[in-house]
Formats: sequence, C-alpha cells, structure tokens
Amino acid sequence: MPFKKYLVIVPGIILAFVLYTLSQGFNNIIGIELLGYEKSPISTAMIAILIGMFFGNIFQMRKNFIEGLNFTQNYILKLGIICLGIQLKPFEFLEFGSVAIPLIIVCIISVLVVIKLLIKKLKIPTRMAYLISIGSTVCGTTAIMATAPIIGAKKNEVSYAVANITLFGILSMLIYPYFANYYFDAEPIFVGLFLGTSIHETSQVAAAGLIYDQQFNSPETLNVATVTKLIRNTFLVIMIPLFAFLYNRNNIVKKDYSIFAIFPYFVLGFVAMIILRNIGDQFFLNTYNNLWLETVDTIKSSSKIFLTMAMAAIGLSTNLKDLKSMGYKPFLVGFIGMATVGLVSILSIEFYINFLN
Repeated sequence: MPFKKYLVIVPGIILAFVLYTLSQGFNNIIGIELLGYEKSPISTAMIAILIGMFFGNIFQMRKNFIEGLNFTQNYILKLGIICLGIQLKPFEFLEFGSVAIPLIIVCIISVLVVIKLLIKKLKIPTRMAYLISIGSTVCGTTAIMATAPIIGAKKNEVSYAVANITLFGILSMLIYPYFANYYFDAEPIFVGLFLGTSIHETSQVAAAGLIYDQQFNSPETLNVATVTKLIRNTFLVIMIPLFAFLYNRNNIVKKDYSIFAIFPYFVLGFVAMIILRNIGDQFFLNTYNNLWLETVDTIKSSSKIFLTMAMAAIGLSTNLKDLKSMGYKPFLVGFIGMATVGLVSILSIEFYINFLN
C-alpha cells in the first residue's frame, strides 16, 4: 500500500525534528541563559550537525529511522533550499549569478587541472580521482553518484570518494564561515560567493550560509551562497558528459546517461519561489500587507527549520569509522582539492574586488 510506504519515513523525519528542537534548546540555554546574550551567538545548524554526529557514531542507527533520515537529507533539504528563494528581492538572482558564473568556471578548471597532475604523482586509481574531482568542483555526493556508473567506478571507489568529500566538506562548512567573515571584512556578497564556490555539497553550503546568518545576522550572505551553489549545481549538465568523454576515450564503459536524470530540478523550485516573492511584492504588498509579510516570514522560518533538520540527519548519517579504511592518498587528493578550490575562489574574488575599484 502506498500509505504504508510513506509511513516508513515518518520515524526518521521525527528524529531529525527532535534533534532540531534539541539543538534550538541547547542554543538558547548556552547563548542566552548562560552567556547572557539577547540573541545566541551560536549557530543552531552547527549544534544540530555536531549532536547528530555524536549520537550517530555512538549508537547504531535502527533500520526504521534510516529511510526517514535519507528522505530528510534529500527532500526536506531541497524543500528548505526552495523556501530560501522567498528571501530574494527582484533581480538579485540575476545580479548574483552574473558574478558567480565566471568565478565557478575558474574554480572548476583549476581543480580539474590540479587533480589531473596529482593522479600522475600519487598514482591513485583514475576513476577515484575523477570522482573526487567532480565532487570537489560541482556538487559533492550527487555529482559522484551521477558520474560513477558512467565511468564504471567500483563500489569501494564510490564509497571512498563520498567519504572524502564528506570529511572535507564538513571541515570547510564549520571553519569557512568564520574565516570568510574575517578575511572579507564581513562583506556579505564576497562571503557568500566564497562559501558557494569553495564548499562541496549543497547541504554543506546551506549549512555554512545558515551558520553565518545565525552568527553574524546576514541573510544576504545566505542568499548569495545559495544562489552561487545552485548555479554551480547546474554545471552537472556540462561536466558529466565531459567526464564521460574524457574517461571513455581510452576505456570502454557503459555510456547510458541522461541530461534529464542528472539535472537538479529543485533549482527550478528555488527560482519559482523568487518569482512568487516578486509577484507578491507587486500585487499583495499594498492590498494584503500584513498577511503577505506574515506568509513570507513563515516560509523563511520554515526554510531554516527544514535545513537544520537536514543538518541533523546528515550528522546522524556521518559514520567516522568508514574513514579509517581509506589510505592517505585519496585524503591527500581531497585535501588539495578543497584547498585549491578555496584558494582559487579567494584569488578570483580579490580580482573582482580590484576590478570594481
């Protein structure tokens, strides 16, 4: 029965929501009650990730939770990102996108060149290097899973690449918001561009932007980071056929892939929410001012709840023991890939700043 099928995901979703609530409670106790701030200086999203990782690595997750946690990571996360579109004002998407696209292209090319050189030096399997490189440059695990069958990657190579991207993505997600705030003097557009181009996963970018917003009260940074990452995700449509061509020049591998299957459709939902906000501001703001503003605030609040639930689910699903089985070479490639995309992002943004001046 379809109804029973949907019931399976309920326990995991409830668990993610409970961890969100617990994280919010911890945040209020530590930031407001103990430290005495009017608004907690600690990010709820960060607490949710850390609590999730703590419980996920101490306790064995029961099967009846796993499907709901996977659903939360995939679909509730995307719903949260779609809802973020309500925050964007008219033409901001186009404004941010015109700056982000050249930056994304430079970062992708740089990482691909560096990892191509590393393959020869470190002699790691070519397929794993391809997986790590596309995960680092485009959209993390999604890009890896979409590329794996096209180049005939083995299960252990996929697992290593995913673990690699997860590890360095989490590190950058937790560190970069504070580094970027210091380096770019809290300039929201530049911080958002950096977070959107230098962090691997869509969920990690959303978490980093949310951490920054909650820590430094900058919703614009969250908007810029999200727009940049969603534009970066659409490069899957270009990169996967390119990787298939490059790899299959010298290898005979199954080549059945579809542009429609790999396109991140939730990007369209994000754009639709931007359009809804702009139409609402034009037609409802004067006539139904309070109702429309309350609706916008509700969607904004919901987006942060959904994203924090997804962060908790990701934390619960991050098994640190899996990382022990990897050799040091794939980690080294992953670290250099993370460092390269971060450094190129900084240099490109600096060039853009100097160009403006």
